[in-house]
Amino acid sequence: MIHRMLRYPAGWEWHVLQQARQQTVRNEPLPSRKGAQRQTVSSSEGQKTIKAITKQEQEAAQQQRDELKQLFPECASWIDECAGRRTNNISVGGATHSQKLLYGTVMFQVSDDQSDIQPFHFWLTEDRLLTMHDDMRIPLRLQSIDHNLKFESCESAPEALFIMLSIILETFHAGLDGFEKRLGELETTMRNENRTGLIDTIFERRYDLLHWSHLFIPIREVHSAAQEAFMDELTETDSFKRITHKLERIEALLKHYALEIDTLISMDDAISNFRGNDIMKTLTIFTVLFLPATIIGGIWGVNFEILPFKDNKWSFTAMNVFILFVTIFMYLWLWKKGWTGDLLNGRNPKEIVTTDSSSQAKRSKRSKSSRSQKASANASSEPPQAQTRSQRKRSQ
Repeated sequence: MIHRMLRYPAGWEWHVLQQARQQTVRNEPLPSRKGAQRQTVSSSEGQKTIKAITKQEQEAAQQQRDELKQLFPECASWIDECAGRRTNNISVGGATHSQKLLYGTVMFQVSDDQSDIQPFHFWLTEDRLLTMHDDMRIPLRLQSIDHNLKFESCESAPEALFIMLSIILETFHAGLDGFEKRLGELETTMRNENRTGLIDTIFERRYDLLHWSHLFIPIREVHSAAQEAFMDELTETDSFKRITHKLERIEALLKHYALEIDTLISMDDAISNFRGNDIMKTLTIFTVLFLPATIIGGIWGVNFEILPFKDNKWSFTAMNVFILFVTIFMYLWLWKKGWTGDLLNGRNPKEIVTTDSSSQAKRSKRSKSSRSQKASANASSEPPQAQTRSQRKRSQ
């Protein structure tokens, strides 16, 4: 067990507790190739060895907890609860001598790897802060030289806790920046080339956002629990106000990202529906167009000996001409009804853009010409006296 106590000018203390991971070492000779070939260890002996090692590790961990309980008897229950905890838990209670108390565990991401999530155990009163760590990276990051002045300027331990939370949220901000970059790339890809497999990427971004939201909820809960425990003594401090604004900013970003992802899902769903409707409409049109040929071919393909115009040499040519005529007639009829649309006369996206720009230019020209015509019409409709007055004003 590594215990380090830091005392600051305002009188509050920070106790850094680092659990030492002890590994049992067996006094055995170095393995050799010949010995490995000769010796065969049974499964029962291997299980006994594993049980013995596990028992030694449990005894060492229990010994560490007993040492902590002797140093901090008022934190005995908290020390027992922190043993092996890998879930979020925040509690508000009363300590000895009617002191205000806040304790619990917050899980947060240490590095860029989303699976690298470590617990942050804390026990907090007005003048004492205890933090217990399983990973050395967390206390090293909190005790960096860049943050010493911040801790020295704190008037109480709760202010220091929120400075630690703001340091922890730096990884959160970096993760959100990477998420925003990937989300922007997804939006650009969806705009330029809308493939059918983009829905899988959209759901991946949605799962990433759920991951960050899940990590943000306990930080928000600590903020509310501290406000409940310490009331106005904490809410008027600068560190609490800064963390409040930071949490509001992060929450606004999460809501904005969620809205963007929901919009992308809705757009993909709408595009899929349009594609499905176009496909069904196209298949229906082609089925109707080739229906006469299918019917006539089915009739002339039956095994009947007596068929009209069977022995005529022009019967096959006449049948093909009749089929072509009926097909063209049906296509013209569908086109006149407006049921074909752009399905049989598809346009490229570039053509659509150019036509849109040209149509806007035509609209602007029409609006300018209409304005000039209206102005001339109004001028002609004025009486001669008004026209002379307007001409005089213009000459003046």
